[in-house]
Amino acid sequence: MGGLTWIDWVIVAIYCSSTLALGWYFSRRQNDTQEYFTGSGSMNSVLVGVSLFATLLSTISYLSMPGEVLGKGPVYMTNLLALPFVFVVVGYVLLPVYMRYRVTSAYELLETRLGLSVRMLGVVMFLSLRLVWMSLLVYLTAKALTVMIDVDEDWFPAIVLITGLVSVTYASLGGLRAVVITDLLQTILLFSGAILVIVMVTVDFGGFGWFPTEWQDNWDTQPLFSFDPSTRVTVLGAMLTVFVWQVCTAGGDQVSVQRFMSTKDAAAARRSFATQMIVSIFVPITLCLVGFALLAFFQVHPEFVPAHMDLKTDADKIFPHFIAFHLPVGVSGLVVSAMFAAAMSSIDSGVNSITAVVMTDLLDRFGKKPETERQHVFVARSLAFGIGATVVVGSMFVGQIPGNITEVTNKTVNLMVPMIFSLFFFALFVPFSKPAAVWIGWACGMTTACLIAFSGQIFGVDPISGLPPVSFQWIGPTSLLVNIMVGLVISLIIPTPHSAKSG
Repeated sequence: MGGLTWIDWVIVAIYCSSTLALGWYFSRRQNDTQEYFTGSGSMNSVLVGVSLFATLLSTISYLSMPGEVLGKGPVYMTNLLALPFVFVVVGYVLLPVYMRYRVTSAYELLETRLGLSVRMLGVVMFLSLRLVWMSLLVYLTAKALTVMIDVDEDWFPAIVLITGLVSVTYASLGGLRAVVITDLLQTILLFSGAILVIVMVTVDFGGFGWFPTEWQDNWDTQPLFSFDPSTRVTVLGAMLTVFVWQVCTAGGDQVSVQRFMSTKDAAAARRSFATQMIVSIFVPITLCLVGFALLAFFQVHPEFVPAHMDLKTDADKIFPHFIAFHLPVGVSGLVVSAMFAAAMSSIDSGVNSITAVVMTDLLDRFGKKPETERQHVFVARSLAFGIGATVVVGSMFVGQIPGNITEVTNKTVNLMVPMIFSLFFFALFVPFSKPAAVWIGWACGMTTACLIAFSGQIFGVDPISGLPPVSFQWIGPTSLLVNIMVGLVISLIIPTPHSAKSG
């Protein structure tokens, strides 16, 4: 009940030391950048699938899912119903096309079909996406740890430095193999931490009496569908949002494409994605149950709710508070390690994929490639450390965006995912697409995404409900639709050059 003890911190230190040792071990086996970035294209498909899940889950999801269910309601979890449709589209439409190419950077594919300018647009969008993403998760990890340690935000820089240093060090040393192996360990630790919380609450209740049987007073109204675009979350809206995000991430994000390229062929890549989808069902359900359990626990024990916290407005802080102050000594250390694991599994993959893109799409593409493979690997590792430093600085600013973790993520990171995928859609699936049309479509889609994401700041919020004119759940689906429709129309209007017709 007194917060984290020295035993908990010893457990966290052992975990961090182990990941560093693993990164050093794999660093001794690397002789070229193909091994560093893709594991030589022969990695186990199940390991790759678990790694991809761990990368995309991150601290953001680990904290947001229990907080969303606890403070807003469970309807957002119905997005899991979209995953079978995601698997069909990605596994049998996208992957057979992507795996015909063996590239280090996914954005090499864009230049072949649409020219250098579209490739550079994809590179800039990806770099922006992952830098903001990593900055956000480092910020959220530091914010959660300040709650656990019960210190003020003056400790932010120190916590950010420690989290970033460990992750960047082993990712830059060990390359993708170290990232994938540690992601497996981190997923096990993350899942175990959530299970421990559920077990502790179940023991306190003497059974499963904590599971809700009726709609709670602090939950929002969450209908099946609403024609009011300001409705925060609906069942169909949640499913559509996750469908678009999953497909666009698999088809346009270097983090995902790089994982697929590390497998043997399209069948192996499909097995990896199937593994990711299976884990993506069980772990979110577990985190949803964590939200239910914590809500019931603090409703039964209101004396344990800190005076400065509210179960609705501070729902994102309840999970880390419970970890630090209501779990046995030692168990808290394991769950805090899971928090670090969630952050590190995303930072390491982000650093590795960003480094691959910078090396391939910028240095190599413009003739700045080092003379030897050893120099190439050294430059890659140096870039990884520089990227880590950028993330640490960026994490100091993302806290200015309003909303809970789910909303902030959609307004920043998920805002860019559909825009990147649209470039690949035109390059690989629209034979008559034109570079100018792709640019115009992207500009219209990006404008739409920003108008929705920040509609409250631009047009004002409803004075009674406090909601913006358009809910964050429509950012991805609407902006992608606008992007593709405009791009297709302009491509049909722009005449095909005579040389292209002749060819």
